[in-house]
Amino acid sequence: MYFGLSEEQVFFQDNIKKFLLEQLTIDSIRNISNGDKKLKMEIHKGLLNLGINSLIVPEKYGGLGLDLLFGAAVSEGLGYGVATSPFIGSYVMAPLIINYGGNEEQKEAYLPKITSNDLTFAVGLSAYTGARDNATIHINKNKITGRSLFVYDSTYATHFLIADANGLIGVIDGSSKGVSKIHLKTIDKTRDLIEVCLDKADVNILENTTNIDVINKVVDAGRIMLAADTLGCAQSMIDKSVDYAKERQQFGRPIGSFQAVKHMCAEMCSDLEPCYSLVWHAAHSYSDFSDESRIMACHAKSHLSEVGKVIAKKSVEVHGGMGFTDLLGLHYWFKRIGLNRQLLGSPEVTREVAAKIQLS
Repeated sequence: MYFGLSEEQVFFQDNIKKFLLEQLTIDSIRNISNGDKKLKMEIHKGLLNLGINSLIVPEKYGGLGLDLLFGAAVSEGLGYGVATSPFIGSYVMAPLIINYGGNEEQKEAYLPKITSNDLTFAVGLSAYTGARDNATIHINKNKITGRSLFVYDSTYATHFLIADANGLIGVIDGSSKGVSKIHLKTIDKTRDLIEVCLDKADVNILENTTNIDVINKVVDAGRIMLAADTLGCAQSMIDKSVDYAKERQQFGRPIGSFQAVKHMCAEMCSDLEPCYSLVWHAAHSYSDFSDESRIMACHAKSHLSEVGKVIAKKSVEVHGGMGFTDLLGLHYWFKRIGLNRQLLGSPEVTREVAAKIQLS
């Protein structure tokens, strides 16, 4: 019996990779990182044409109604090409939050507009997953006040999904009075994170998010998607290392013929290969084995964070001094892996959650 991605999932993932390979070159990534908004929008529109915004939205509301394993395949492909467009927050977590947490009226109001791209959501769950710097969120009836840090997928966001410390989530129109945004500078130049400041802004509370299981399920999905993104990034760094080792000449022969370089490439491959089944099983468990879903999401996120970090370092070592330069652009993948490691909980945080689940 074959355990792996289906033909449809591989086909969609391959289309994502092919598009990014052709359209998002190192020079393009560099230009986007330096502020080329027009090029960034062109890449984003191309990915939207491939249907990334409708994957998770149920068919009832105009989407494709696919499961999280399909989303993980896409996230892996986007990580492989270090895509500069929103996905995990806007097109995976946001539809799940609204589908699980909203009443029928709220679903009808928001989900069809995600598939038509009339609305785009940024997601801020830091008050629940780990508040810091005195950043808290207070929701009182239909008003929301406070600061939400590390709100991601904010590039084209028209609305925000913000959670408080208890897991209650509300929808905030980005153009409403009392809403302001601060751009956060992070090591990852391929994605935008912001701090959202709220001063008695209007909020539409998602009715069913009073159930703590809703936000936990959404956080699990986000962790699996981040693990898949890191998986794609790490595989890309391995492929770049192998290609470079075949081409780079030292002492009259390719450096890939040296035993030390061979061992580093082999170690990276052997470290990463088991991660595919881990991420796939976590995504499959999310949809089909609810008893395992939370702990598998934690394991996938924490393990890929560690493996990705090791592979990123070894890949740079294989490239030698060139690995540190902007010319090769290896640092875009390196830094993406670094940010993924921290979003929605560091390895230490996610392992603590897994431990508590096992003890409960």
